[in-house]
Amino acid sequence: MKLLRGSLFFSLVAVAILFGAYYPSMDSEQKESVLINTILTSLQRFHFQPVPIDDQFSEKLFDLYMDRLDGGKRFLTKSDVKELSKFKDDLDDEAMQGTFTFFDKSYELVNNGITKTQGYYRDILSKPFDFSKKEEVETDGDKRDFASSDEELKEQWRLMLKYEVLRRVTTKLEDQEKGEDEELAGKSFEELEEMTRKDVLKVYDDWYDRLSKLQRKDRLSDYLNTVTNVYDPHTNYFEPIEKENFDIGMSGKLEGIGARLQTDGDYTKVSSIVPGGPAWKGKDLEENDVIMKVAQGDEEPVDITGMQINDVVSLIRGPKDTEVRLTVKKVDGLIKTITILRDVVVLEEGFAKSLIIESDLGDKVGYIKLPRFYADFEDASGRFCSDDIETELGKLKNESVDGIVLDLRNNGGGSLRDVVKMAGYFIEEGPIVQVKSRGRKPEVLSDTDPSVKYDGPLVVLVNDFSASASEILAAALQDYDRAVIVGTNSTFGKGTVQRFFDLDRAIIGNNEVKPLGQIKLTMQKFYRVNGGSTQLKGVIPDVILPSSYAYIETGEKENDYPLEWTEIPSVEYSQDVYEVNGLDRIVASSEKRVAQNDVFQKVEANAVRLKEQRDLSKYPLSLHEFQTWNDELEAEAKEFSDMFQPIESMKIRNLTVDAPGIEAEESKKARNDEWLKDVQKDVTLYETLNILHDLISNSVADVRKN
Repeated sequence: MKLLRGSLFFSLVAVAILFGAYYPSMDSEQKESVLINTILTSLQRFHFQPVPIDDQFSEKLFDLYMDRLDGGKRFLTKSDVKELSKFKDDLDDEAMQGTFTFFDKSYELVNNGITKTQGYYRDILSKPFDFSKKEEVETDGDKRDFASSDEELKEQWRLMLKYEVLRRVTTKLEDQEKGEDEELAGKSFEELEEMTRKDVLKVYDDWYDRLSKLQRKDRLSDYLNTVTNVYDPHTNYFEPIEKENFDIGMSGKLEGIGARLQTDGDYTKVSSIVPGGPAWKGKDLEENDVIMKVAQGDEEPVDITGMQINDVVSLIRGPKDTEVRLTVKKVDGLIKTITILRDVVVLEEGFAKSLIIESDLGDKVGYIKLPRFYADFEDASGRFCSDDIETELGKLKNESVDGIVLDLRNNGGGSLRDVVKMAGYFIEEGPIVQVKSRGRKPEVLSDTDPSVKYDGPLVVLVNDFSASASEILAAALQDYDRAVIVGTNSTFGKGTVQRFFDLDRAIIGNNEVKPLGQIKLTMQKFYRVNGGSTQLKGVIPDVILPSSYAYIETGEKENDYPLEWTEIPSVEYSQDVYEVNGLDRIVASSEKRVAQNDVFQKVEANAVRLKEQRDLSKYPLSLHEFQTWNDELEAEAKEFSDMFQPIESMKIRNLTVDAPGIEAEESKKARNDEWLKDVQKDVTLYETLNILHDLISNSVADVRKN
């Protein structure tokens, strides 16, 4: 999130003065010592809530690093863990001294484990599996213990590899039955099984080839990142190449598919879909999909199990108009191949845009979608979301709408300056958010413009992935009783702000050491005007609607070592523009409608199903049992595949002023048509229109009373 620049400028000056030091020429061991000392010094001086470097810090660091080193329990045995556990209370001392004895030992042991297990999988895959035998495998490393011996470790590998082969050979049998692959025609099960073992062998050979290329510095970067994550999940160490990738990801100016990815154990997961990108247009790739393989056009897929995120991104990115095929595992366990034509991410799709929606309720509603809080700080004439929202509000007023829905679902945040300005469009003037640095009094950021851009009924839509700036805006409008907040159980719960600090600024001269990289530091925390933090708890909507992910834990609370929820004194705030009245009646009416809505009941049932599938990690290893289970899974998924159908009672159109520009450009018209189709199926939005209607009706009743 962007904050006001003055305090940041002085902070960086202070860093240069406090940290600036000259070191004589040094070897690699001394450079590593300087690196961790510089990181720790900056963390202790500038982190919002510095962690004491003591035995408790050491234990947290040990546990978190061990989970990242071998969370799947594939490489290490209990004896290895016992050897590393000797250091559990010493990592604080090592960090302060700038030594890496524990890290070096972990590096040695995990490399030994990799060498050892390479022999395991090659031996296991050289012989056929017996799929008539009743066995099962636990795939979740958190539910397994480390193997007590090499023999037990090899047995765990046998079960895992058997599962990998079984899963793939089942797919081959289905494709053979459907006649979709000529290569499989006429082959016996034994031939298919042998073919699949060779496929899996190649997957693991490729993975181990990548593991063999990992250098000490790569593993050290992981260790340093674990050190920073003991402070909080958003404080990270970035090698120079990682910072470059971060900047590219933030700008969105690249040719690819338009999806943000994150590492999830041995796998790569889709964390979000970039609005306007090829993946967003295709609708097949979704958040929380696990990417298993990547293929270039008609080429053979590359299994990306265990691959570093930078390598995965390199495979998925590519020139415009080239094809990439992703094999993904959906949330419900289904395996699906998705073909995407790469393109330049269309930035316009990430900007604010509006529609007019009329329904059988008789209201004319303005709908604004804001995908992110964007701001072009490098170009004064660039796009700023607050300016665009002001424009959209003006256009909607010209259309004489009865009420407005502001949609912040999946909006991960952005510019705080624009949040403050935007909130001011709906009230006269007053405080919007409190920003607190460590050891300082909260700074109250206020709207100082007494003008109001929109003074009518307002509903704000949020969900589990509405984060940071989205939470600030929703919280402010909720505290002022200016809008009804509608959404899932809560928003994401990220109430912190980070700044990048260039570690090279800590050292005067010694260019041979540089570049050291950067750290992204959590330096401030946000608080609502009522004094409560958005951190961890997020914003609880006034009206909570069913969601397919309702029972899957998401958000800040699922991260390791998040900062706690805290509270500070409230500030005085009030507004005399429009006040939400009769909220209890509005909530009760919505609950009654939802209970009678077949689609919402299906959403609720699907949420239960997805939770059960997410928790399932133990699988049968006999062919008959696995096929039976897989058939049931596919049948269940099919039940919910067409939940969302066009809602004919919603009449949706573009604004009169926007229509000519949309019709004039074929690609823009196509994207707009797809958007209109999606909105037409949005049952959450449909219920939001009902909520807005109740709000409008209450307002009319209050006016009549007065």
